Amino acid sequence: MGRGRFALWKIAHDSLPPFVFNAIEVGGLEPSCPIRLPRPEPAAQYAAKAAPGGSKSLKAHGLRQEKEFETRDRVNESKVKSRAATKPGMTAIRCSGVLFDLDGVLIDSTPAVTRVWRQWALEHGFDPHEVVARVHGRPSLTTIREYLPNADHGAENKEIERREMQDADGIIALPGARELLLQLPAARWTIATSCTRRLAEVRLRAAGLPVPERIVTSSDVTMGKPHPEPFLKAAEKLGFPGSECIVVEDVPAGIRAGKAAGAVVIAFRTTVEDAELRRADADFVLNNCADITLAQDAEGLTLTLNSACAEN
Repeated sequence: MGRGRFALWKIAHDSLPPFVFNAIEVGGLEPSCPIRLPRPEPAAQYAAKAAPGGSKSLKAHGLRQEKEFETRDRVNESKVKSRAATKPGMTAIRCSGVLFDLDGVLIDSTPAVTRVWRQWALEHGFDPHEVVARVHGRPSLTTIREYLPNADHGAENKEIERREMQDADGIIALPGARELLLQLPAARWTIATSCTRRLAEVRLRAAGLPVPERIVTSSDVTMGKPHPEPFLKAAEKLGFPGSECIVVEDVPAGIRAGKAAGAVVIAFRTTVEDAELRRADADFVLNNCADITLAQDAEGLTLTLNSACAEN
């Protein structure tokens, strides 16, 4: 689609009719790869699949469904265009819930993480730069198993957690994080992080951010990122499927986990280069939470993004 054109993508789930996800583009910005779920079949095809001599009510039901979708599409498009006219150069996305990663998305704990893992690497004779580069966005237990396959992984992991909980110096909230979280309804957001619950709570409090009731940590899953389990469980705790949620991440492993969970993924350029975020298939790339404006109604959330989106 050319720059300056208005594009509307509707994603209608084929299990009728509960959710329509609208990704709206204004001002020439386009998602890297708009996600499409199959639109329910046209009434003619729906009726044709009925057994010979099947019920007339089945055909009528198919016709009613098609009319309902056409009407809803017109209403949604009208609302979208109205909103777009008041927000030139912005991108608006509809969703039911928002699933955040923690480090690099809501808080910056890089100095503390670097200090702890650098010391651990030196103690075990590993390259500290390499180790620190590998720990971001993954459970600490995963890193320990890779570097010390024959060690007591549980004991090593507890020691890492102890050190990280004691070192909260320099942990801060990233721009816009506090404001965005305070605006979001408690039932429509949570965190899916690769650290333990105790460590997540320590870091959130150190940064002055709220601790969500439905937080998902490495203690709650058997498979960490890039497996989709953390985000699927987080969405489930909110009461929504992953496809109705937006995931906010900062590293490739998390982006891939979000995509595998069926979510649209917003990536922040806080930890790695844009090229890595794009290769991981992020739908949008922003600076931080300050680039997101929230609106809500009875049907869900609208996130307006003030940035160019990712391109592959």
